[in-house]
Amino acid sequence: MANQQSRRQYDKQFKIDAVKLTLKGDKTAKEIADALGINPHVLYRWRLKYMASKEKAFPGTGNPKDAEAEKIRKLERELRLVTEEREILKKACAVFARENH
Repeated sequence: MANQQSRRQYDKQFKIDAVKLTLKGDKTAKEIADALGINPHVLYRWRLKYMASKEKAFPGTGNPKDAEAEKIRKLERELRLVTEEREILKKACAVFARENH
């Protein structure tokens, strides 16, 4: 069985920054790709996409189900925090109510 490498994914800002480095002209695209540890052909493809649509390039390849699951996890964490804060405030109100009587 051949050694399979998993595809690395780069975020939008990384891709834009890499492309902008090629557009500066200080180094060749191959030099930049080597420095970033990516295949020069990938960088050339990114540059073509960027030149075609500028900041709208690289809209993302995230799995919508993963994004939805992350949103749910975030909301659940926030709910737990707010519930804990509410319980603390209830206890504090009860303590202060007893002190005033």
